[in-house]
Amino acid sequence: MLASPTINAVIHPSDDATLALPMDFRERLQRAAHRGVQARDAQARAEAAKALSEEECRRLHSNYRLVLNDHIDSCLRQLAENFPGFNYEPVVSDKGWGAAVRRDDFVMSGGKRDTLFSRLEMLVSPHNQYHVLDISAKGAVRNKENFSRNHYQLLKDADLDAFRNLVEQWTLDYAEQYAASVG
Repeated sequence: MLASPTINAVIHPSDDATLALPMDFRERLQRAAHRGVQARDAQARAEAAKALSEEECRRLHSNYRLVLNDHIDSCLRQLAENFPGFNYEPVVSDKGWGAAVRRDDFVMSGGKRDTLFSRLEMLVSPHNQYHVLDISAKGAVRNKENFSRNHYQLLKDADLDAFRNLVEQWTLDYAEQYAASVG
């Protein structure tokens, strides 16, 4: 470590003591300015890294959404094929992307015609500030809204296989409820 010449200097009463102080202050001022520049640069790097991670989260969410949408599409199309009368429709809304199957049954009861509505909708929510992957399912069986599911995980911890398994399980749960109500 190098010693500052002004610190080690011996000041004699005949020397001008004011010369040593400005040199010491000037050096401290330069160091403070240098630290400020380093702090500014570190903050800029941190903001750039944060922006990059935000973009990475968006990309990851988009990839997961595409994979899950394909799986939702496949499961709900198979549900519609297994229960004739269900119509498949893709869903794109402010709540997310996914698919739905719906069916309207007409029954006669006491001489009056009645409509029984059944629907299952599964969505992957849009990317949000919390960086979570979120899927939801809502359904009605014969005019009764009795099916509601939701699952989410942080994007960094998301297990895509677990989400796929949930989509399948929710489709099976709904199919079982619908089959139990018909007959």
